[in-house]
Amino acid sequence: MSFDTTSLAQWVDYGVIGLLLLASLWAVAIAFERWLFYRRVELDRYPTSQALETELTRHLTVIGTVAANAPYIGLLGTVLGIMFTFHKMGMDKSMDVHTIMIGLSMALKATAMGLVVAIPCVVLNNVLRRRIKELVTDYEVRLGP
Repeated sequence: MSFDTTSLAQWVDYGVIGLLLLASLWAVAIAFERWLFYRRVELDRYPTSQALETELTRHLTVIGTVAANAPYIGLLGTVLGIMFTFHKMGMDKSMDVHTIMIGLSMALKATAMGLVVAIPCVVLNNVLRRRIKELVTDYEVRLGP
């Protein structure tokens, strides 16, 4: 049974990069919403520091999850791209260095995209968690634990 690896590889490529793009947009949107919320939060509305921290950390797991998993999604795209390259080489019965290098370089772009998504998400997560610590500390200093 034969199938067109080129079109399948493109579907996987677009799927992986599309998934990474959607995840990054989702994480950035949450980070933006959280940052705006932190700018206008009223500390005296919360009965305890735990209640405040619960409200401040809402949805941050999405950013952390994207940061942790984006490299793996990119790696999956790379592995599949390499598999398609080897399959194409086997089906064509050729060891053309030019074809191999193009196939492998195209496969590696998925890993690069995974890192391009993950690194800013890690930074965003760290910045927002630092802001949460500042707000909780401010709450405890002003209003008590």
